[in-house]
Amino acid sequence: DFIKMDSKNAFTFAKIFHSLDPDVFIDNHVSNGADYQYTLTYIASMKERMSPQMNELTYEKCIPYLTANVKQHGWDLFPYVELKGETPAQGIHAFNDLPRYAMGYASLFNVISFTVETHMLKPYEQRVMATLALMETFVAFTGKNAKEIKDLRKKTKQAIASADRFPIKWKLDKTGFTEYTFKGFESGNKPSEISGLSRLYYDRSKPFTKAIKVFDKFVPELFIGKPKAYIIPQGWWKVIDRLLANGVKMNKLKKDTSIQVEWYRIEDYKTMPRQYEMHHLNSDVVVSKETGVKFFRKGDWVIELNQPANRFLVETLEPQAEDSYFAWNFFDAILGQKEGYSAYVFEDKAANYLKQNPDLKAKLEQRKLSDTTFAKSARAQLDFVFKNSPWYEPDHNRYPVFRVYQ
Repeated sequence: DFIKMDSKNAFTFAKIFHSLDPDVFIDNHVSNGADYQYTLTYIASMKERMSPQMNELTYEKCIPYLTANVKQHGWDLFPYVELKGETPAQGIHAFNDLPRYAMGYASLFNVISFTVETHMLKPYEQRVMATLALMETFVAFTGKNAKEIKDLRKKTKQAIASADRFPIKWKLDKTGFTEYTFKGFESGNKPSEISGLSRLYYDRSKPFTKAIKVFDKFVPELFIGKPKAYIIPQGWWKVIDRLLANGVKMNKLKKDTSIQVEWYRIEDYKTMPRQYEMHHLNSDVVVSKETGVKFFRKGDWVIELNQPANRFLVETLEPQAEDSYFAWNFFDAILGQKEGYSAYVFEDKAANYLKQNPDLKAKLEQRKLSDTTFAKSARAQLDFVFKNSPWYEPDHNRYPVFRVYQ
């Protein structure tokens, strides 16, 4: 709930988080999934989502320290087992810590962040004591490296505030991997006593230790160049409330103003057929860009992108980002066309409009030549004219977060 913030608890958490501005953030969990020998596993923020310096501190210094010192308490520490196939022996892959998750959210604010996962099938006492040992080790590492961590966060905040572009979409590199020594259990298949069909099982009487592949590299699919500022009309109060709760620096326009801006038009997207945590996530968003002078009212919000919250702003306000507010349905109102026409009335207007606009007439004829389905549909052709005319609802599919460059 860290991005969509559906609960009052989420707003309270954000207030506490930004009041403390933690240097290190840890979220303790219990994990399900495959069976293996480890009681303790961890998820660190995705390497590529961090600055190079924070990546180095986390993966080259912090994790080796944690692994070695937790071992002294009698516990092995291993990366979270996110299966690539059916079992760990077939390899695992790194976790894409989207901002909806604790460590993904925290990393947007340049915090060294981890999620700890103890295994559900281990005895409760073991899970408690293993978590305690890891927490004590985290405290020890943070204390010993406090100055370096604080200095590094300060430099990273400054770098984020001045960066020109940001990656907002990632995919797993299916060829890049690191070999880890893994302690697991042999697995197999046997007939289910319920269905009689084949089922997976793990045999705890047959532990093994062997090298497995951990696919731990992500590559960016999409970069976004940051604008000088975003402008959000005040009517989108649910989004504004969430930005304010996350400590974003924002200013209200003091008077009605016309400003040269760029905006997106949503050309296509997919949405989930079933709800996911009270939402129907939008994905695979395709946009086009338009520019012009837009009239804004006194009280509309201006957000300059010269602040440490830049990554949070880009991840939430760019509609193509995987956990954007558009993805979480906060802007779905623009997707519904509310104004239309009666065909028998608009036919004559459309014909006159085409006579006055030969370029549009040419586009219509070209579309009929290239699209046979379109050519056979009178309704589709009339709608084409309508959507390219001044009578078409201007806010339909127009994303209402405007980008300022001047």
